[in-house]
Amino acid sequence: MPSIKAVDLAAHPLTAWQGPLGLPDFTRIGDGDFSPVFDAALEAHEAEIEAIAGNKDTPTIENTLAALELGGEALDRVSSIFWCRVGAYTNDTIQALERDISPKMSRHFSAISMNERLFARIDDLYQRRESLKLDAETLRVLEKTWKGFVRSGAKLDADGKKRLAKISEELSSLGTSFGQNVLADESDWALFLNEADLVGLPDFLKSSMAEAAEMRGQKGRYAVTLSRSIYEPFSTFSERRDLREIAFRAFTMRGQNGGATDNTSVVRDMLKLRAEKAKLLGYGSFAALKLDETMAKTPKAVHALLDPVWEKALEKAAADQTDLQRLATAAGSNEKFAAWDWRFYQEKLRAEKFAFDEAELKPYLQLDRVIDACFDVATRLFGITFEEKKGIAAWHPDARVFVVKNADGSERGLFLADYFARPSKRSGAWMSALQSGYRLGHGSKPVIYNIMNFAKPPAGEPALLSVDEAKTLFHEFGHALHGMLTDVTWPSVAGTSVSRDFVELPSQLYEHWLTVPAVLEKHALHVKTGKPMPKALLDKMLAARTFGAGFATVEFTASALIDMAYHARPDAPEAPLRFEAETLGKLDMPDTIAMRHRTPHFGHVFSGDGYSAGYYSYMWSEVLDADAFAAFEETGDPFNPALAERLRKNIYAAGGSKDPEELYTAFRGKMPSPEAMMAKRGLV
Repeated sequence: MPSIKAVDLAAHPLTAWQGPLGLPDFTRIGDGDFSPVFDAALEAHEAEIEAIAGNKDTPTIENTLAALELGGEALDRVSSIFWCRVGAYTNDTIQALERDISPKMSRHFSAISMNERLFARIDDLYQRRESLKLDAETLRVLEKTWKGFVRSGAKLDADGKKRLAKISEELSSLGTSFGQNVLADESDWALFLNEADLVGLPDFLKSSMAEAAEMRGQKGRYAVTLSRSIYEPFSTFSERRDLREIAFRAFTMRGQNGGATDNTSVVRDMLKLRAEKAKLLGYGSFAALKLDETMAKTPKAVHALLDPVWEKALEKAAADQTDLQRLATAAGSNEKFAAWDWRFYQEKLRAEKFAFDEAELKPYLQLDRVIDACFDVATRLFGITFEEKKGIAAWHPDARVFVVKNADGSERGLFLADYFARPSKRSGAWMSALQSGYRLGHGSKPVIYNIMNFAKPPAGEPALLSVDEAKTLFHEFGHALHGMLTDVTWPSVAGTSVSRDFVELPSQLYEHWLTVPAVLEKHALHVKTGKPMPKALLDKMLAARTFGAGFATVEFTASALIDMAYHARPDAPEAPLRFEAETLGKLDMPDTIAMRHRTPHFGHVFSGDGYSAGYYSYMWSEVLDADAFAAFEETGDPFNPALAERLRKNIYAAGGSKDPEELYTAFRGKMPSPEAMMAKRGLV
């Protein structure tokens, strides 16, 4: 392995991006390249930090704050490629590197945040901020930077700093273990079936299961996997109750199967360390620490949103279960209604109430046409266009590359998308960036990517999506737009660098345009006939938008309440899974509905720090998105130009350059109440 000195960061393909369109040249990047380049990039960044901290000149915005923001470019570049690979295309080598690099990165950034000379310079600027005559964005960046140092232990004594750094390092390693354990359970499990086991399954699902089986060396058979794109439709359509139960139990027990991949002790240790971290920093709980920089501010405010929704959702779910039990009895079932029955009979209830089922919609939701719909809406709202560039190598052959252009034809940035599930990819869907867009220094154009886990069809067949999958695509593309439309000076407030309970607004709001009739009429074309979705079917689909709200709201809100219950305590529960069960019992959680994310595989909360004490934020943002789309509905035009421009300027382009309440009020004129969200969900 080459020494650090042998790595030329100015020329290495991981840090000097010289591929087509200014992308990394992925054809020249091997798994063995990451470790030496990381070491060299960390050393280079340490030298940059030392130069800033050791500067004898009076601190200025340019020589301290801007230098800090622009430092570490090589580290940013190798990191962005590596973490993309970790999530989207991992292997044993990458996972071993992840276990090594995660604590190394934690130590590096802890050292920066606890560097006394560096903080002294930031603190000097912060204390003089009123006299520096800063523009609003720069002032906000300075204040956020100062608070970030303080929340990372800059004001602790030497022992406190040492302990906090150790806690952060341990949490980083545990988060890595958590995510790798879940991926192992997901990729190792498959239920292989034969033709006789497929009763009730539509053709699109059979094709996806055949492809999944072939990928796992079982050509000619069919595989149920733990990818939602297969698990959920299988649970919805399979007439085989015994197989639905097997799949349900495997899905809900990810991360809790004993042995090397069991996350029980990982969660226990993470919760203990988080509680200790909060106490060390002077907070009453980890939730209080995490919520300090959000719109919600306190656990009490979170519960003020979640608790009334929970009560309404329980009522709705109970009423729905009565209907589902009726259908099960009518079908001759003598078994006690169970969680693996819900999706199956809910689909039959949908057919009874609205005279259609999900299988009727799928032929109209081709992946490529839904992608076109995403792009079309962005063009109509914001004037940007997308041009696919074929034959450009990315991290995996499935990843696609698009050039994003402004209305005047100038290049805005790049968008990459990787849509299909595979064993080397963690489950779920997400947006991230290889490079953020900002104006500071020489500036930078955004290079944004989306990752999905849709079932891959056999070669030559089009991929078909469910309505929920189409919404997921719109959702993640909404995040991507937040990154691509960013129009700020400072990197640390670019794109999605906003408070956790504001970041879901651009994504959840964008979902609304999927079901705008004009969008569906243009893009929901039958896979075989090319004809638009019949108006009767479209009307039924739109009428059924709130169908199943009880189930969907209970499974989501249960996860959000458990997250808050873990983290709003001053201490950690000794037995987290027992605590989960006891808390759900106190909440009167129906045993016929599972949490959307049970603790042992709750990646949002435990695979890193992202949504810990923050899973509620999807619903917090939903209050905003329901009200925001209502603004368009009130004009009678879902593409109202004046409103779209306000939306672009204040929500999608502004990043974290202003307080989120200020940004939302600039768009809408006022802050919303939860009623519109409750109505949108069909709970009132």
